[in-house]
Amino acid sequence: MELRQLEYFVAVAEERNFTRAAERVHISQSGVSAQIRQLERELGADLFDRSARTATLTVAGKAALEHARTALAAAGAVSQAVGEVTDLIRGRLTVGMVVGCTVTPLFDALAAFHRAHPGVEISLLEDNSDRLVEGVRAGTLDLALIGAAATTPDGLAALTIISERLVAAVPAEHPLAQQRQVTLRDLGAYPIVCMPTGTGLRTVFDQACATQRLQPMITLQAGAADAIADLAIRGLAVAILSDSMAKRYRERLTALTIDDVETPALLALVWKAAHSPALRELLVHSRQAFAKPDPASRREDSQR
Repeated sequence: MELRQLEYFVAVAEERNFTRAAERVHISQSGVSAQIRQLERELGADLFDRSARTATLTVAGKAALEHARTALAAAGAVSQAVGEVTDLIRGRLTVGMVVGCTVTPLFDALAAFHRAHPGVEISLLEDNSDRLVEGVRAGTLDLALIGAAATTPDGLAALTIISERLVAAVPAEHPLAQQRQVTLRDLGAYPIVCMPTGTGLRTVFDQACATQRLQPMITLQAGAADAIADLAIRGLAVAILSDSMAKRYRERLTALTIDDVETPALLALVWKAAHSPALRELLVHSRQAFAKPDPASRREDSQR
């Protein structure tokens, strides 16, 4: 009996399909089938009922599944323990990043971590903040850079990078451009362009409007600050941005404080638990990268 046989067995049991299991473990379907057949011969019992389109566990398979998972976890723990005492960290980290984000300290942290621990495979994916938080809670993501409204998500560890208010940004010829500040009711007369639902900045804006029972004319949405600003520059709508985001376009847009939106939009790193040595090390590099005094780079496209 080999660990890879147990890995293939668990993959088929969880996917309930030999083809999907083969894709998951990165070998051919015939290879998975052959290894499981060999395992069944060694155990003297069929582990799967193959008569239907889905692979379902037999009574013997159900009895074996948790033991197989335990064996694989134990093998992983052995590798981790040896790695810790030899300063060799291995494994895999999956990092989430809010869509359209170019916060360079995160990239700096990933690069520094990779140089220090080349044995760790790093995956990076983009999504909106709500789904990233769900991924961290579910364990499919180890760490995520998210936008949030006022506070970081309950039940997760967090490192807040930026906390700042929203502004409305308009070109010089816009009727509101001569004002220093506006209210949500002032904005109600104009079309709005902002981040999509599920982002931290949009959550702050929607909550503020709901509190006053206002229904703004959100006619345009974009996932990147550059796109939002470009649409506003062309006079298509009033841009809703964070203060630091708007400063990037101050030569072409006038930023107006939204007087009755005091709830800050946050940019934060969130994680569920730092049990693995790899995640602990990545957090060290992340704190170092974000602590560097480079606000221009770290605030680009923030507060999604």
